[in-house]
Amino acid sequence: MRIIITQNMTLDGRVEMLDNWFDPQAQDEELSAELMRQSANEEVLLLGRQTFEDFRGYWPHQSDDVTGVADHLNQVDKRVVSTTLTDPEWQNSTVISTDPLQAVTAMRDEPGRDVIVTGSITLAHALITAGLVDEYRMFTYPAWQRRGRGFFPDDAGVPRLQLVDSKSFPSGVVYSAYEPMR
Repeated sequence: MRIIITQNMTLDGRVEMLDNWFDPQAQDEELSAELMRQSANEEVLLLGRQTFEDFRGYWPHQSDDVTGVADHLNQVDKRVVSTTLTDPEWQNSTVISTDPLQAVTAMRDEPGRDVIVTGSITLAHALITAGLVDEYRMFTYPAWQRRGRGFFPDDAGVPRLQLVDSKSFPSGVVYSAYEPMR
């Protein structure tokens, strides 16, 4: 399986949402369609504990979601990295309580579609630092935050990347996908 990090970020590269620049329900039709296109190839959603709990507290309760995101998230195989969580309390969810880098390396060696990491900044940074990422997907929002953690960890070198896909949307969001140069 391929390991893909998908993040929403500001123009200044911040993925930690400290200001009110992102609303998961306020997406234009074209952006929603792109997200669902990418989700169709998702076999596993891999999350850190905090992002998992945020998702679990929001998405299963969205009965009027017209984007299809809630239905997808309820059905997809979700794996949460945590040493403290024992019962994920969300259908199709499994806790990874062992070394996450070993677990991701094992997933990467399995046949299948994509493993998507979103949010989960600490986990995403660990995967980037370990060189386990096959693709980086950035949804850049027309906002400037000036603070918060960035897409790439401050203390790690950014790999050389090549653009593999990009699109812009009526909302002003720009999507770019990059693969490490081999």
